Amino acid sequence: MKPDSLLRSVALSAILLSTLVYGQQPALAAGAAAPLPTLALPADWYPESLAIGPDGSFYVGSWHQGAIARVRPDGSAPEILVKPGSNGLANGQGVLVDAAHQLLWVCSGNWGFTSVPSTPSALKSYDLASGVPRASYPMPDKGYCNDLAQDSQGTLYVTDSFHPRVLRLSLGAAALSIWKEDPRMGAGSDGLFLNGIALDGDHKLYVSLVSAVPYVLRVDVEDNGAAGAVSRIDMPRVLKNADAIRIYAPDRMAIFESNAFGKTGPYGGQVSLARINGNTATLDTIVNGLNDPSSGVIVGNRVYFIESKYALLFPHKDHPEDIPANVPFDLQSRELPR
Repeated sequence: MKPDSLLRSVALSAILLSTLVYGQQPALAAGAAAPLPTLALPADWYPESLAIGPDGSFYVGSWHQGAIARVRPDGSAPEILVKPGSNGLANGQGVLVDAAHQLLWVCSGNWGFTSVPSTPSALKSYDLASGVPRASYPMPDKGYCNDLAQDSQGTLYVTDSFHPRVLRLSLGAAALSIWKEDPRMGAGSDGLFLNGIALDGDHKLYVSLVSAVPYVLRVDVEDNGAAGAVSRIDMPRVLKNADAIRIYAPDRMAIFESNAFGKTGPYGGQVSLARINGNTATLDTIVNGLNDPSSGVIVGNRVYFIESKYALLFPHKDHPEDIPANVPFDLQSRELPR
């Protein structure tokens, strides 16, 4: 290996380690181009989640097509990295880039509304470079794999929308196991449970509920990895279906309020930033009028987000042929307030 290549490799390893330890959004590798402010997604994509790799490429899952697109930061045409239905992928839910192991992780749901066959919900992995399937871990007890986070040891934590629990997959484990089950992760009037998940370092894990509630939950992580106490982080207002949550600095959380089950129309979604102080938080809404912004990431001084446009799907579960075709989707961004 040439000296300059060795230095780049060491720098990249340091970036990845820092990202895992502090639970922040991935930093770009040295020399990686900053993404353009707006990037096109494939037509009819109906995205649900996204992640970013060290080279600045975005990985965006399709809730409708059961696939994952790779979107380069330079605005070139997106490529379908994980083909529709590959390894049984159905509703593409949470996406996570595991650069240290060159894996792409995704939650596969069985909600329906897909152009591929529905399969039991599972956590799946693919090769980060080629999209070739690597593994699949079924959700126990007919659970629903919604979103995931990873700690500095490579352990994955997964939210379950059909049970009040967080599951865990340790390195080398053969199956998902229940890490924390608690009635405070309980369902609202819609009968659903957990949604987004994020780690702030290795000892504070946050989850959001599918229901519109005025709080998120924090689960303490003990030194031995066991789950500790569950506590509420109260917000100054009801969150409009807090979908993805992202920790981008200590005690700083981006909340993507999809409003997917809200009552304020198709453009009631928003992106808000929370400052957490103990068991309370303040909120600053920085983007309004969005059509189901179910996920996003923070890159540098910009927040990137998607619009899922679920309202175009939900009326047509029994008649998928009536789902509108040639619907455009993109990845948008907004500069963070100073």
